[in-house]
Amino acid sequence: MKHNKKTNAARKLDELKIEYKIVEYPVDEEHLDAIHLAQEVGMPPAQVFKTLCVRGDKNGVMFAVIPGDGELDLKALAKVSGNKRAELVALKEVLPLTGYIRGGCSPLGAKKNYPVYMDASCNNWPEIAISAGQRGMQLVAAPADLQRATNATVVPLIFA
Repeated sequence: MKHNKKTNAARKLDELKIEYKIVEYPVDEEHLDAIHLAQEVGMPPAQVFKTLCVRGDKNGVMFAVIPGDGELDLKALAKVSGNKRAELVALKEVLPLTGYIRGGCSPLGAKKNYPVYMDASCNNWPEIAISAGQRGMQLVAAPADLQRATNATVVPLIFA
């Protein structure tokens, strides 16, 4: 599906000839959380994945892509990424590091190709939504295609 508003994330999927759709929704500055967003796009929060920018103590910056209603297990992420510890990157650092703002951070098309870790629950869905790299836009695609596009390592990342 051709889209006139292309984001870097969408261009990356086009390059790889990956099928996706873009879902646009009204941006509400007060509600940038994934639960609210899921309601806006008409999908369950567990199917709308949020991208968190995380820094490991050994290997540096990475993305954790987890369900909207999930809580990131930083210890699990540290372990699978070869770090002793991992912590969320301070909000003010996200834009300079990734080129993305809060509420519009995508694991695709960031300034640098940071390692991507995707929660294993993504495979429970025929398709999942991730940020298209700008507020008000989600990319919806098959989890396997998004894993390929981001070179994601797929592991359990959230507290059960």
